[in-house]
Amino acid sequence: MGLSAVTVLGVDRPGVIATVTGSLADCGANIQDSTMTLLGGHVAMMLLVSGELDSAELLKRLCAPDVVVTASAIDARRHFCEEGDGLAYVLTVHGPDRPGIISAISAVLAEDGGNITGMSTRLTGRLYVLIADVELPKEVDVAALMRRLAAVGAALDSDITFRPVESDLL
Repeated sequence: MGLSAVTVLGVDRPGVIATVTGSLADCGANIQDSTMTLLGGHVAMMLLVSGELDSAELLKRLCAPDVVVTASAIDARRHFCEEGDGLAYVLTVHGPDRPGIISAISAVLAEDGGNITGMSTRLTGRLYVLIADVELPKEVDVAALMRRLAAVGAALDSDITFRPVESDLL
């Protein structure tokens, strides 16, 4: 069984997700992991699919009008922090929109080996909101990391919160 990464980008309309996923099902492809969202009126999907077809054949069979679809063969990878091996946090940012917010915050996290495993941003009027799921290695000095994040937040005129994920809620 091959593993393929499929991306889809197009103008949002009712039924676009049904069309793409229906084409995948018709090919016998199984969606193992996916994320789908709206970005400025466009639907954006990233899917990891397994099945008998290679990525080139899969791409030929995907039927979805008015969307751009790509498919690439990939190797299965081990997750960054196996369950129980890392620390799970949620980071939020609220402040004025400006270039470099994601870059500044992700650089601070990367310095300590932090990995952003999911992220969503929204611009509402002048307010920029970022929510990210972060995994940290267990040996990270979280208090020092939080101080560096607070300094970045102050420089961006933004409020940053960084809190552990409450595993009871998952």
